[in-house]
Amino acid sequence: MSEAAAAHNVDWMAARALAHGAGRPLPFQTVNLADALGQTLAEPVHALQAIPHYASSAMDGWAVNGEPPWTLVRHTEPEEHPRGRPSPHSDSGAVSLAPGEATFILTGGVVPQNAVGILRTEHGSVRGDVLDRNDSARPDEPSPHEHVRPAGEEAEAGSEAIPAGVVLNPAQIALAAVCGHDTLAVLRAPRVSLLMTGDEVIDHGLPHPGQVRDTFGPQLPGFVAMLGGHVDVAGRAKDDLDDVVAAISAEPTDELSLARASGDVLITTGGTGSSSADHIRRALTELGAELIIDGIAMRPGHPTLLARLRDGRFLVGLPGNPLAAMMAMLTVAGPLLAGLRGSPLEEPGTVTSADAFEPLPGRSRLVPYRSESKRAVPSTHQRSGMLRGLAAADGVMVVPAEGCAAGDAVPSLALPWLAG
Repeated sequence: MSEAAAAHNVDWMAARALAHGAGRPLPFQTVNLADALGQTLAEPVHALQAIPHYASSAMDGWAVNGEPPWTLVRHTEPEEHPRGRPSPHSDSGAVSLAPGEATFILTGGVVPQNAVGILRTEHGSVRGDVLDRNDSARPDEPSPHEHVRPAGEEAEAGSEAIPAGVVLNPAQIALAAVCGHDTLAVLRAPRVSLLMTGDEVIDHGLPHPGQVRDTFGPQLPGFVAMLGGHVDVAGRAKDDLDDVVAAISAEPTDELSLARASGDVLITTGGTGSSSADHIRRALTELGAELIIDGIAMRPGHPTLLARLRDGRFLVGLPGNPLAAMMAMLTVAGPLLAGLRGSPLEEPGTVTSADAFEPLPGRSRLVPYRSESKRAVPSTHQRSGMLRGLAAADGVMVVPAEGCAAGDAVPSLALPWLAG
């Protein structure tokens, strides 16, 4: 393992920047509009034609030319309709109005030639084939171009409608369709594999003394999705160096290892310490991995690792304690996945600490908190192996190594499951 360039016991803020900088944007892929929601746009969306691409009516009513009363006219229906059947929205445009003439038009219908404006339905009165204003209409209604949406009013052909880099929302998908697009180029969601370790871990039932329940398998795939990745496969390795090396190297010998080998990020759980029972570091050494982050100056989550394997995959080594692992996900996995998606590194927020914290030399403290009276109140049950505090938290505040006084502003992280 190459440790020459590794950041040892790195500052929490620097760790986030290192993780984000390591993740270069992945190649984009083309998807149908219906599959683009929530994905990051790789290229700007331009209008393929003017929007709207024809002058259209903004109201149901009549297109008129000249002064009232108007004689109602309609276009002559051909024996074979060009669209196979009558289309009122298009057919209104087939009429050429002479002065003193009008024709019925629907909202969105093509405005006929020589039309001055649109008299809305509520303001017109028809007797036979003659249209006039009613008592609700203004004396000059319609004024020139009233209720007419000119071609190109919203966007000119070739203009940029949606910039690259945005996470596509429903309105932007609709706008892309209006611009004439059937597909969009989006950044591919990073493909993530999970490798759980720990012979003492059970995945169902009540654990006996010396056993613990699996806290990673049920939630990590969803957590990764909230951070913008996609879990392809999850597996488990024995607490054995050879087994861990084989699982990380992922030589494609079966369907599981093939999926793991073709991914972008491998997230491991547990085994990141330096005891004889911890094998992740030794496995990385045997595999010649490049260590990027070797421990973070934070509590909980100090023994977090980030490495680049020789095949180009990243490995995020999470500590085995559940709260420590969750803090590592927010500190390293989240920024790494953002970098791979081409998204900017989200800046920490700021909260006001309700409590004072004594200094903890050399380490930041990541503390789940609840919001009360516009202050961040530290949650209870916040040791590295506990989850109740985080489960009920509104966010995570980052107390600097020098501590803070009650009322001080401190950095904070949003919880992705509370976003929006």
